[in-house]
Amino acid sequence: MKAFLLSMVRQGLGQLVILIDFLTRPKKIKRSEQQQLQINEQAKQLALYQFKGCPFCVKVRRNLHRLNVEVPLYDAKNDPQRRQELAELGGKIKVPCLRIQSDGEDKWLYESSDINAYFNQRFDVQQS
Repeated sequence: MKAFLLSMVRQGLGQLVILIDFLTRPKKIKRSEQQQLQINEQAKQLALYQFKGCPFCVKVRRNLHRLNVEVPLYDAKNDPQRRQELAELGGKIKVPCLRIQSDGEDKWLYESSDINAYFNQRFDVQQS
């Protein structure tokens, strides 16, 4: 019974985090059409493994929204294939995790702050 209650509280908090994110989402960076096409092309080398209600994953998704970068989002909680990829290729089931494909190799970046720092360095026009 205690595990059930804990699960319900966790699920409720996750939904609350998602609602707050939706209501307070930051504005997207505006770029020229050419610049946005280049960003979209670069983002094809990336994938974010995440859980929808995880506050650290929400933190990363908010930053992606602000940066106007479309990275594929993989549900490592409800998609067994993506969960297995994360475990086998990334080394552990921990989210958020950014998969960076470059020169035929994959790099797996964990920790929301590290992932956001990577995105900001790579895609934030105000830091250029």
